[in-house]
Amino acid sequence: MSDAEVPDVALFPLQTVLFPGGRLPLRLFEQRYLGMAKACLRDGSPFGVCLIREGAEVGAPAEPMEIGCLARIAAWDMAQLGVLQIVAVGARRFRILERRVEKDGLARARIELLAEESDAALPADDLCARILRRAIESGGEALIEPPARYESAAWVSARLAELLPLSLESRQRLLEMDDAGDRIEVLRRLVRPAAP
Repeated sequence: MSDAEVPDVALFPLQTVLFPGGRLPLRLFEQRYLGMAKACLRDGSPFGVCLIREGAEVGAPAEPMEIGCLARIAAWDMAQLGVLQIVAVGARRFRILERRVEKDGLARARIELLAEESDAALPADDLCARILRRAIESGGEALIEPPARYESAAWVSARLAELLPLSLESRQRLLEMDDAGDRIEVLRRLVRPAAP
């Protein structure tokens, strides 16, 4: 099933923001999310990751932000009975049109996919690309889903937004931006004072 064919999706509200192409390791132990992961693996379907607007990750269903990112399970392991470890990779951004909570507490939503963000080419000596390259080369490679695309404003800005110590609200605003060139400009202003 392609992302373009996803009208309805299980939601996983988290205290994190996932970007397209981002890598998200998760430990699932609540029955609703174990069932969600099983269905995703069986059907090859994505689930939706949204920043929590109100509530908590565990317990009663949290209220999600309206804009999120589809996630596909890239790897999984159950080393401990009842705890599923997965690595999800961000796909397309989406907007929640209508949300409902099922009997087991799993939230599902009717969604619309957002247009692919416009990308822009970055020069090899771009400040943001240089900072990201240094972060990855100094131990951050485990946090990044290959391949590296330092020439892409969309890829560089998304990876920097994931790695920089930004507030969740700032990350959410960056996710909601439709133009990677605009996002890279915002990030340049943030990193310029710290750049050598």
